[in-house]
Amino acid sequence: MLSVNVKTKGATFTIPVPYVLLNIGVSILTSKLLIRHANKWSKPHLDKKNISFTIPSIDKTELKRIIKELKKHKGLEIVNVKAQDGTEVVVRL
Repeated sequence: MLSVNVKTKGATFTIPVPYVLLNIGVSILTSKLLIRHANKWSKPHLDKKNISFTIPSIDKTELKRIIKELKKHKGLEIVNVKAQDGTEVVVRL
């Protein structure tokens, strides 16, 4: 399970993210329908700025392989950020 810990001056909370939700998120984000609509929605804005860019399709099997490999490294700290105002964000497997 992935856990996101956020500490601020006023509050501290932890958000647990099960690997099942990560796999569902990967399936949604790599769907051809979503990528097609994202390209369609971003096209008018990019045309205004004369930028030629399309969101490439992402290989779902590679992302799922990465998540499977991450499961083997429990306790690994992926992100550890401390801001000057005392806010701290830690993402751990």
